[in-house]
Amino acid sequence: MKFFIVCPRGLEIPLADELKEIAERPEVKALGAWVIDPPPLNNTGGLGVAGPMAVALAINLHSRIASRCLLQMTHVTYRKEDDVYKAVRSLSWEDWITPDQTMRVDLTAHRSPLTSLNFVTLRIKDAVCDRLREVKGARPSIDTELPDVRVQAHLTATHATVYLDTSGQSLFKRGWRDDKGAAPLKENLAAGILALTGWTPERPLFDPMCGSGTFLIEAAYRGLGIPSGSIRAGLLNATPEKAVEASPKAEKSEVSNPQTKFMRYRPTRVDLVGADQGFGFQRLKPFNTPDLKKQWQGLCDVAKKNIEAGLANANKLKMAACDINENMITIVKNNWKRAGLPAQSGVLSNVRQIDALVAKSPFAEPGVMLFNPPYGERLEIKGRGARDALPKNNNSPEFMEFLNQFGKHLKDNFGGWQVDVLTADMGLPGQLRMKESKRTPLYNGPLECRLFRFDMRKPE
Repeated sequence: MKFFIVCPRGLEIPLADELKEIAERPEVKALGAWVIDPPPLNNTGGLGVAGPMAVALAINLHSRIASRCLLQMTHVTYRKEDDVYKAVRSLSWEDWITPDQTMRVDLTAHRSPLTSLNFVTLRIKDAVCDRLREVKGARPSIDTELPDVRVQAHLTATHATVYLDTSGQSLFKRGWRDDKGAAPLKENLAAGILALTGWTPERPLFDPMCGSGTFLIEAAYRGLGIPSGSIRAGLLNATPEKAVEASPKAEKSEVSNPQTKFMRYRPTRVDLVGADQGFGFQRLKPFNTPDLKKQWQGLCDVAKKNIEAGLANANKLKMAACDINENMITIVKNNWKRAGLPAQSGVLSNVRQIDALVAKSPFAEPGVMLFNPPYGERLEIKGRGARDALPKNNNSPEFMEFLNQFGKHLKDNFGGWQVDVLTADMGLPGQLRMKESKRTPLYNGPLECRLFRFDMRKPE
């Protein structure tokens, strides 16, 4: 089978490294070999993988950087809309989905000659429905919010590729985020940035502007070996202190989760995705065969043991965070608990309400400082849309004065530290009055950013 693993643009190399690690896990390797495409020269937003169906199981459970795992159904040449329709209708959709399931179709394109992408999307939907009506006598309903099945298509100038989404809701939705605060960083982008920093659990990690705690929680999951999909797989309790309420539009599903019989519902908190929704592959017929159910259960059994071992070592993590906003500290601590991490962990004692300009590390040795400044909008800089050209500087006097003072604070108090900053402000190094040792282009959604690295001099 062929898959395309979607990730935030700029994280293709860390994703390739991560996929190799997942493929070499003993319990994954036993299910078949993977062939992973080399990272592309430009930012394509993903990588191709060939391997057994178990690729989807392992990636959805373990990948911290992937956004979606797409299973390729067909790859054909086309010239007009009807060519795409015929190719999609010829597929045996009845082997994958049932007419009583709901469906959504999404389309992306690059240099496609077709004039209306909306019309192509409609034709793809018609092709799937017409095939199932012809073979099964009924067609799926459309649900654009929480469909059972997601069909994805991509058009180039000459080829159309159609996929089934094995992830369902995007994989950055781990299942623990309830209150996200303003402009949250997506979890898989945070995980990819952690990989780029080279941070390891043996080194201290400090976030002086932690917001809702995304870097902190992603680092804890990574440091403790907890799979990113643990909550959605039903292996970790996301809401120990409070059950998630189903909305009045609750729906039941006939598909069984290997761990629990799950209820599908339209959650009142969109970011809270738990075992009741699981992953998209759990609603596809081939993944509910005895063989693949057994493979999924095997991966989950190993993951459970790793989670237990990781949580037992939570107090060994050397992590700290602070934020000037007291409400954000409350959000961080609540998110930490919802992530299934121990409330008694020593990490939470190092999460405090402090201004970054006076914050100091609680650790004796230097480590990695990582943050995404909330000064100035993260998703939309004043006076410009998120898709406009990136400015060289954010000229807000307050922002510039803060960075000037913070740069001095870093030099005075963080000698020997590696400082990594994600920002959309190209002038940030100058405003800190420091020279970066590395800059990595990244995208926070549609917004072009840079990950700047500064190597602080050790005190003489």
